[in-house]
Amino acid sequence: MDYRNLGRSGLKVSEVSLGGWVTFGQSVNDESMVREIVTAAYDQGVNFFDQADIYAKGRSEELMGAALREFPRHTLVVSSKVYWPMSDHVNDQGLSRKHILESVNGSLKRLGTDYLDIYFAHRYDENVPMDEIVMAFDQVIRDGKALYWGTSMWPAARIAEAVEFAKAHGLHGPVTEQPEYSMINRDRVEKDILPYTEKAGVGLVVWSPLAMGLLTGKYDAGKPEGARLSENESWGKNFLTEENIQKVRDLKPIADELGITRAQLALAWALRQKGVSSVITGATRVEQITDTVKAAGVKLDADVQRRIEEILRPV
Repeated sequence: MDYRNLGRSGLKVSEVSLGGWVTFGQSVNDESMVREIVTAAYDQGVNFFDQADIYAKGRSEELMGAALREFPRHTLVVSSKVYWPMSDHVNDQGLSRKHILESVNGSLKRLGTDYLDIYFAHRYDENVPMDEIVMAFDQVIRDGKALYWGTSMWPAARIAEAVEFAKAHGLHGPVTEQPEYSMINRDRVEKDILPYTEKAGVGLVVWSPLAMGLLTGKYDAGKPEGARLSENESWGKNFLTEENIQKVRDLKPIADELGITRAQLALAWALRQKGVSSVITGATRVEQITDTVKAAGVKLDADVQRRIEEILRPV
């Protein structure tokens, strides 16, 4: 496993990380299976484990937390997120000071840890002033409940606003952004986010780098039964086009020449960006995480990148 600094911070995260979105507490509910997956990731050098309170309404945090307690805390980078409603109560949502300071306690309890390494604002909240948001996350850090904080799916202008406000007032600012980024969904990150975050020293930890499994090649012959994209129409409409499926088929010869899988190729492609600190993957089986961790350290030379680009953006 190779490790990268999280942006300009001194925190080092594994290039490939493990998240609990749409897996733990949903596809995988068995505690022993979650433990096997998490242990396999840890044994292969993964140190960054990503969560959110909204994943399976807290169950994902509980399952992953139980597995992570098997390992020395100082060897782990554990994150969670806050924003989405956790109940019908009007203040149990968003990025108000009240919701942030209350929600971090819930995540700590479910994960079974004294502190988070990273606490993310899961979306930008237009209904809360930026000073309240930044000061609340700064308080979380000063209280020792998190070591760093970050943003997720924030517009570049709002990330910049948070960074500059924190800097101007001597507060802890965001050190990371968690956007969606893959071969299939790249423009927002490359055109809007990276031009600011790379310059500002805000590291990206990207989610869905395999485009919900499309980039593994499992849809080459159609939609397999039980596959995520065939069950989720909103995602399916974005990704499951014949054009995209053909691009994935065309990537196979390149992966074969390199002696890697298309999943590893897709992750290595995302990691080619020096502004990307880690790619967050999910797993419902041990074999999946065993495959994806091998993307760490894979370097794509200029010719390979050119050939990939010709497939992804044909002239």
